[in-house]
Amino acid sequence: MTRTYPGHPPLPPPTKLPPGVKPYRTGIGKQVAWSAPAGQVFSQSPTERICPETDRLDNRCSTGSRSAPGTPPSGSPPAAWPARDDVRPPDLELVQVRQNESFKVWSHGYPYRTVRWHFHPEYELHLVTATSGSFLVGDYVGSFEPNNLVMTGPNLPHNWISNVAPNEAVPERCLVLQFTGDFIRGCVALFPELGFVAALLEEAKHGIGFPAATACDVKPLLTGLIAATGARRIELFVALLNLLGQCQGRVPLASGEFHAEPMKYMSGAMNHVLVHIHKNFASALNESDLAKLSGLSTSAFSRRFRKHTGMNFVRYINRIRIDLACELLMQKKLSVTEICYETGFNNISNFNRQFLLLKKVPPSKFRGIHAVNAAFAEAAA
Repeated sequence: MTRTYPGHPPLPPPTKLPPGVKPYRTGIGKQVAWSAPAGQVFSQSPTERICPETDRLDNRCSTGSRSAPGTPPSGSPPAAWPARDDVRPPDLELVQVRQNESFKVWSHGYPYRTVRWHFHPEYELHLVTATSGSFLVGDYVGSFEPNNLVMTGPNLPHNWISNVAPNEAVPERCLVLQFTGDFIRGCVALFPELGFVAALLEEAKHGIGFPAATACDVKPLLTGLIAATGARRIELFVALLNLLGQCQGRVPLASGEFHAEPMKYMSGAMNHVLVHIHKNFASALNESDLAKLSGLSTSAFSRRFRKHTGMNFVRYINRIRIDLACELLMQKKLSVTEICYETGFNNISNFNRQFLLLKKVPPSKFRGIHAVNAAFAEAAA
């Protein structure tokens, strides 16, 4: 079954594989793709490019299509495709919603560490603001351009791959809103007027595509949410839900046969390690112990971890600890020294140094700046 995504004609599949290019299973249903050296282009379509994050060509079938299980894309070579069991599961993204907030809204550029075939338990609204390329949701493969607006449900794998020149960096590629199922179901239970959201949540299990007109209306709300504080966040969030619920042009993406399998995805060694880190980040952690947990040698674990997260082990741990420290500093309940040890640092000098490195200000100044901003917000309310 094939569906053309609005505004994008189907792309012609490659007709000939160059020397050294081998078929492999992508993990997107049973879809077949081909591996090749990073950056190599071997078809007439400018969007058919090897993903620089994975060194793999992820979009190998017509735009807006779903491949039947075990069936190679139309027009692909008739050779026998190898039956392989080494399907790479999607990576786990651990979404951190601050303790004093109900949902997370943010933006990122390209390339970025979360730009990979990944999943997370939260609902996500994803709006592309720059670049074009290919995107994948469950067993759906389509093309995107600015104003591509998609909502994904819990544990539904997804990825957006931009067509950019090698070494080109895009400061902002998308705006992202993420929230938990418990939070949104609690909202619906508390406010009967939000009953329409139940249909959105059900449809999001397989991904929802929205028309460009809706994306244009959504963009200023997402932009406003990034800077908003207090009750203004809730006001914009409800207005956003209302726009999505009223949209009559919603399009389902993944097929009804596709079902997210989070327990299967979590069998990946790195996903298991990340969950362990986030449960125990305030304790003493070392790379050799985590390597044993993953079943890899220390050197192999180090390489795999960097590829999986986009950073080395020490930097990843410090980022998690400093993010929690920021939340605790804003709550004003603990002193800076108490926060240092609460977040897993062994001494105050290292804590101050790492905080300054990541946040560009020392912890005490960060607390002071937040207090001033909170006072202004309260006065303006």
